[in-house]
Amino acid sequence: MSGVLALDDGTELAIDDRGYLLDPSQWRAEVAETMAGADGVTLEPAHWQVLEETRRYFDEHGIEPPMRALVMRLRKRTGDTTLGSRELYRLFPDGPGLQGVRYAGLPRPVSCI
Repeated sequence: MSGVLALDDGTELAIDDRGYLLDPSQWRAEVAETMAGADGVTLEPAHWQVLEETRRYFDEHGIEPPMRALVMRLRKRTGDTTLGSRELYRLFPDGPGLQGVRYAGLPRPVSCI
């Protein structure tokens, strides 16, 4: 089963039954904003850093980043050595590996059931 994600500009994008884009090449910032808004989340600069790093990792490796790799990459990028998984869960309460990946327009993680 699949559905449609309707953007404010009238564009409709195909999504799977869990809300992931069927065609990741259609992703743009409005996709993340629409998905987040539906979840009651307002995307802040910290969210965007995670989404950008998640997309970079996917481009490089073809899979979503494991939590440890994502944290390490974000620490390096931001210079914040105290950043950890707790902060990522604060940003993405349903989990950076599910909610963050979905907002980033990537396929449902292979490591998730």
